[in-house]
Amino acid sequence: MITPQPETLYFDSDETTGYPNSPLPVLMYRDVIDIVDAEALADTLETMFEQHGWPPAWRYHLYDFDHFHSTAHEVLGIFRGQARARLGGPNGRELMLCAGDVLVLPAGVGHASLEADDDFCMVGAYPPGQKPEIERGDPAQLEAAMARVANVAMPESDPVGGSLKSLWRQDA
Repeated sequence: MITPQPETLYFDSDETTGYPNSPLPVLMYRDVIDIVDAEALADTLETMFEQHGWPPAWRYHLYDFDHFHSTAHEVLGIFRGQARARLGGPNGRELMLCAGDVLVLPAGVGHASLEADDDFCMVGAYPPGQKPEIERGDPAQLEAAMARVANVAMPESDPVGGSLKSLWRQDA
């Protein structure tokens, strides 16, 4: 399998909503795996994440409220349906997520489902030792959230075997 180049999306912190976001880009891999059967696709995504050092944690949908994780990076592998999602918090950018897509979110980046198929579902995973807390933006807590985001360890590898290490360079 040839790993496609990801689209990179950048989101600045938002003082008005309290979303820290990240100086690191979101990595959007489109059509990473072309398997029609949803269960086989979910299994394949979980195997791929595991092989690249991101142990699968759950299968679920995307919450319909803006939230972020200041204590963990996250990968979302869509295995069934599609959704219109928002990244970057309430003032962020909308995009479509479809089966076969993989989204790598740096700690702090807001995300939410705005509209989804009834059967929309994803596999979620985190780098070893990272535990996500579900947080919502609070302008009074933005500085503390940004400090937590800055302290999240860089992953050893890209969950799809791509170019995370070069795209998430500390000096970028």
